[in-house]
Amino acid sequence: MSKPNNCITVAEAKQLQDNWVETRAVDIESAMGVPDTREFLFSVAELQQFLDYIKAGSGIGAQPGVRVYFAAYDSNVSTKATVFLAPTIGVTVGSENNYNLQPLNRSISGWPPKNY
Repeated sequence: MSKPNNCITVAEAKQLQDNWVETRAVDIESAMGVPDTREFLFSVAELQQFLDYIKAGSGIGAQPGVRVYFAAYDSNVSTKATVFLAPTIGVTVGSENNYNLQPLNRSISGWPPKNY
């Protein structure tokens, strides 16, 4: 299998992470009083199962997508950030979320946060 077209270099990924840490993590830590998690791990099997769920639930001929949302638990669950992956109807900027399918959450959150 060939590499996807949207892959970036390791150096580009490191720079993107550095940019985020320097421009956002500092403010989040200041507001919360502690560092927040900023990396999340899903297994390939979990992601494949989710992608298969989206494909099956989207109908024949559909071109679904996955939108990634930053999120935060309420203080009863955790004080840390999270992400969830939401199925979409289509893959353009204006694509609607597919509310007939459930989002994916419950990743492994890195603690303490790891730089890429």
